[in-house]
Amino acid sequence: MTQGLGVLNALDVAKTQWYHFTAIIIAGMGFFTDAYDLFCIAVVSKLLGRIYYYTPGSTRPGSLPPNVSAAVSGVALCGTLAGQLFFGWLGDKMGRKKVYGITLILMVICSFGSGLSFGHSAKATMTTLCLFRFWLGFGIGGDYPLSATIMSEYANKKTRGAFIAAVFAMQGFGILAGGIIALIVSAAFNNRFSAPSYESDPVGSTVPEADYVWRIVLMFGAIPAGMTYYWRMKMPETARYTALVAKNAKQAAADMSKVLQVEVEAEEEKLEKIVNTSKNNFGLFSRQFLKRHGLHLIGTTSTWFLLDIAFYSQNLFQKDIFTAIGWLPPAKTMSALEECFRIARAQTLIALCGTVPGYWFTVALIDIIGRFTIQLIGFIMMTIFMFAIAFPYNHWILKENRIGFLVMYSLTFFFANFGPNSTTFIVPAEIFPARLRSTCHGISAAAGKAGAIVGAFGFLYAAQNPDRTKTDPGYPPGIGVKNSLIALGCINFLGSVLTLLVPEPKGKSLEELSGENEGPEVEAVGQQQV
Repeated sequence: MTQGLGVLNALDVAKTQWYHFTAIIIAGMGFFTDAYDLFCIAVVSKLLGRIYYYTPGSTRPGSLPPNVSAAVSGVALCGTLAGQLFFGWLGDKMGRKKVYGITLILMVICSFGSGLSFGHSAKATMTTLCLFRFWLGFGIGGDYPLSATIMSEYANKKTRGAFIAAVFAMQGFGILAGGIIALIVSAAFNNRFSAPSYESDPVGSTVPEADYVWRIVLMFGAIPAGMTYYWRMKMPETARYTALVAKNAKQAAADMSKVLQVEVEAEEEKLEKIVNTSKNNFGLFSRQFLKRHGLHLIGTTSTWFLLDIAFYSQNLFQKDIFTAIGWLPPAKTMSALEECFRIARAQTLIALCGTVPGYWFTVALIDIIGRFTIQLIGFIMMTIFMFAIAFPYNHWILKENRIGFLVMYSLTFFFANFGPNSTTFIVPAEIFPARLRSTCHGISAAAGKAGAIVGAFGFLYAAQNPDRTKTDPGYPPGIGVKNSLIALGCINFLGSVLTLLVPEPKGKSLEELSGENEGPEVEAVGQQQV
């Protein structure tokens, strides 16, 4: 039986206390902002098209050209991918706490900057927006590995899954807030500056004041992030980083004595034995890492990659699916602000019905039925519902079947969140050694964002109508929504197969999972037994 450091054992067996909830809120507000910023762009992108890309004499309202739409939707994802890799690595090199503040400052500045423009032309506005959204994404990217690792290292082993899931579940509220803020702002402006529909008055349907709506919606993301900065800076470094990576047993014991409000012994000699054994010194690119964790890393990266192709292609282009089934009236029958309001309402309904409940089901059940089971069931149910929507697609687009379609679509989201969208975030924060934990989580998350980019850009083109006369302006014909959904169903099925590579961390300590408790005397015992 391995005997670990007292300070880490104390964390593992600690009862749920106030500091656990403060850590959830501090880390969770980062995710609230992340989700708000990444998804609110979907609400305002049609409004941007009307304001900046109106073509005089056209029968259809202005819309973002394909390249601009792809850039506006996808540039934050590219920034997030880069941020996950960079800050994931930096979190293991400099410490979780030091890097945590940098990501937040970046998010606040760039959220605010997203609503500014350097110039009046469409090109200047979109360039400014893309610039700030890339760096916003870069900050958001850092939040993934750091929040997951901090929560994982602070939690006890009994409820660790629920705590990390609760941090991630704040995404649901962020998506919801994105819809609600857009609803409030567009309704307020629509009430004050009412406008006719596009077909009645093409120019008058977009009031000049509509230009403030998207700016206010995007800038609002700075507020929740800014509110948590002080508390992030007050958090002590995690004991696992201080002890196992910085090798400072005294500091780790002192920090956790304050947090746990119990006396914790430093145990410097025991720490020295643990950290200096060859078993605990291998690097990311070593043969030993490949042998111990190679399949685990393939499992966490591949499942997150496949999940995000499906998850982001649906989320970023919800409004196109709503239009396809007639949930949103034709754009020309609405004014710009009315269209923004209706898109926001549709997104808020989906978040309320499918997105938010799924996250909290995971929080409630993850430490009971385990990560593996939730991920496997989630992928399988997503596959079933995708196919159930796709194959009889022509049935769902009939007016009388719209509520049925909404139920099926919400259930797909429910099982994404009570499933792989939560577990792919949780598991990489648990199964890798402390000195590589943030890096490996960053790599897994970056693979996910690569999937999101494939989903976002690929779906934008793939979902276009095969009939050239019915495609959006500037787009080539695609395979249509039906075939796109069939392809996404197949991707989810592959995800369920690759889930078999991911281990089950339920109920085990982080050191038990990574083998870091093992000092030289344990190695010797192991060799005698062999």
